[in-house]
Amino acid sequence: MEYNKLVRDRIPEIIAADGKKAITRILDDREYLACLEKKLDEETAKYHESKELEELADILEVVYALCKAGGHSVQELLSVYQNKHNECGGFSRKIYLIRKESCSLSLK
Repeated sequence: MEYNKLVRDRIPEIIAADGKKAITRILDDREYLACLEKKLDEETAKYHESKELEELADILEVVYALCKAGGHSVQELLSVYQNKHNECGGFSRKIYLIRKESCSLSLK
């Protein structure tokens, strides 16, 4: 069976434990980033379909890998997240913005 996709680090040994042989190659940095982006789309689609927590964990794993591949630490990512969260908030209040209009104040 052909897969032609990025897999987690332990998948080849899991396949071997099942008595099969995994044919693999190591990606260069450019290919790796492209495959991570594709994997993010794949995992997001799987979450949309299943709504399972395990799929959210897979998305998080890909996000962490993208962060590291981009030369950043997970700690940097969490710091940027916290700063943005502090500045703009999260999504817990379920606010849905319809539009933004100009305020016309009349000063007399």
